[in-house]
Amino acid sequence: MTPGLKVLVVDDNDDIRLLMRRVLQWGGFEVAEADRGQVALDLLAAGDLPAVTLLDVQMPDMDGWDTLAAIRADPATADLPVILCTVKGRPVDVERGWSLGCDGYLTKPFDVDEVVAEVHAVVARDEPERSAVRAAGRAEARRLLERTGAQSQASR
Repeated sequence: MTPGLKVLVVDDNDDIRLLMRRVLQWGGFEVAEADRGQVALDLLAAGDLPAVTLLDVQMPDMDGWDTLAAIRADPATADLPVILCTVKGRPVDVERGWSLGCDGYLTKPFDVDEVVAEVHAVVARDEPERSAVRAAGRAEARRLLERTGAQSQASR
């Protein structure tokens, strides 16, 4: 257990946020929530940074891709661990997430134990380990793209 560590859950679906809140609280985390990308950025800008952010991709106004890019572009949040949790599981989507700098990629529907395990794993990594995991994720996603013949988002 990791009592006191906060997870920010960003998802426009009320039911998903409720489920994630309960699962993460069961896993020993405090939970903050945002229903939009911009709301998440505003919470982060307020300075009370979570240990990790779980970020949906498909949201109105500002999607998860743009939210992640904004998190990485801001020096105050650039090193914040972010796990994408999305229905977008095609190789091109996974590659895009890793290329934007996610620290983990979970596809919906997700296993609740997998969510808690991934959050614990990401929180336990120091920055060099997180950088290595990101690089490995990008490399694996690119290999998968090559095997499937899909085109990278970065090359579009």
